[in-house]
Parts: sequence; structure tokens; C-alpha cells
Amino acid sequence: MAADQHGDDSATIPPDIEVNLAIHRPHSARVYDYFLGGKTNFPADREVAGHVLAVYPQAPAAARANRGFMQRATQALAKAGIDQFLDIGTGIPTSPNLHEVAQGIDPRARIVYADNDPIVLTHAQALLRSTPEGRTAYVQADVRDPAAALAAVRETGVLDFTRPIALSLVALLHFTADDAHDIAEAFKAALPTPGSALVVSHFTPDYAPQDAARITQVYRDAGSPVRARTRADFARFFDGWNLLDPGIASTPRWRPEPDTPQIADADASCLAGVAIRP
Repeated sequence: MAADQHGDDSATIPPDIEVNLAIHRPHSARVYDYFLGGKTNFPADREVAGHVLAVYPQAPAAARANRGFMQRATQALAKAGIDQFLDIGTGIPTSPNLHEVAQGIDPRARIVYADNDPIVLTHAQALLRSTPEGRTAYVQADVRDPAAALAAVRETGVLDFTRPIALSLVALLHFTADDAHDIAEAFKAALPTPGSALVVSHFTPDYAPQDAARITQVYRDAGSPVRARTRADFARFFDGWNLLDPGIASTPRWRPEPDTPQIADADASCLAGVAIRP
């Protein structure tokens, strides 16, 4: 279940993969796409988004803050010399994508994307436009099955698991309910090399408890349960690894760009952190 590209724009979806978009059911990736102003969402997704906006009109700003964190974290790691990235829960491509950011700093960077929403597969071509020096791949996989996801990633041959890899779990683990820490540990264990990195952002009730409770109820009613986690619970994702400055912060406060307008922590309602394996 992999599409792979090395240095041209000819990537296509493998013909043996059957795509069932299930557009009659809302999907968190497509709701997120709506908040980012994308066009790859459907009535079921927009209905959920409308319910979220009714209780939390800051949702689009929060989505943009989260996307900005991903880009800044990727830049920081690429500048530090990491040239391999594994992005789980990729979502629908919204430029600049992770590989565009990483390869903008190091054209040799290699990136593997993974997501369980079949519609992301239909957009895989946008995720596979690598620089000639680098390489990208996409696999259809579910974060809730780390062993299968990692097997699919290894099968692409794009990443060298004997060298540092940056694992991106951005705006994802709050959709995995009670086993999120076990999932994170399973992926961390697959990156044994010192110098590997972990990038995580996560919905939190710390800044706006009432808003968080309302958002949680909306997603639960839509059949897509979400769990907000406190700072202490979020910090557990980084157990055994060393957090980079500024440590755990809200998404807009993690190494913000100078002179860039910032939103309030309560409007983002999302924690962020980047850590390195010692």
C-alpha cells in the first residue's frame, strides 16, 4: 500500500489499491482541511465543522497555528541535520507540506507520509513531488496499528532505520483515545538511534476548559471521539527523550517567527513539543 517517488512529478496511485472515500461519514482530516480553507471536504465533514465553529469559532485560527508549528518544527530539525522524516496522520496536503519544508533546507531529505483516510491517497501525488536529490513515499496505514504502519514504511525502503528519523505526530494523538501513550511508545521504540526526534501537538483543556468540553462533545456526537490532555499528560509522550527549547508550549508559542501575529493560547488550545532521543 505504498506510492513512491524519487525526483520527478510522475507519481501515481498504485493501481492495486482500492479507494473507498466513504464521504458520507465525517473524517477528522477532512474537517481539519475545512478549517484550513481547503476544498477536500464533504457535507458530512462540513456539518461537523459547523457544530465545532458554533462552540469554538477560533477553530480555523487554531488549525493554522498547528500547521505553523509543524512547519517551524520541521525547519528546526532539518537545520539541525536531520534528513529523514516520518509523518503519521499526514492529512490532506496543504502546501507547504512537510517535505517541501524539509527539502527547502536539505534537498536530499527523505520523507514518508502515512494516513488512514483513503482520500489522502487520492492526493498522494502532491505529497510525492520530491526534489531530484531527495525522495518521498506515501503509505496507507493506521496509527492505531503501529506494527503494521511501521512495516509498510519499512517496505518503501525510503528511510534508513539505522540513522536518525524525525517522527511527526501532529494533531493526531487526541483522536486515539486511551491508548495514545502506548501508540507513541511503539513508534518511539522503532527509532532506536540516538538523535531521532519526536514532534507532537495535542488538543488540551488547560487554556479554555469549557471550550474543550464543548469540542469534545461535538466530536463524540459525530462518532469521532477526541480526548483533550493536560500538560502533565502531554509531557508523558516525551518520556525518556530530551525536549528542545522552549520545552512544552502552546502551538503558537513554540519558536514563533519574529513579527508574526500571534493568537492567544486559549484560541489555539493545543500543546506542542519537540524532543530528541538521547
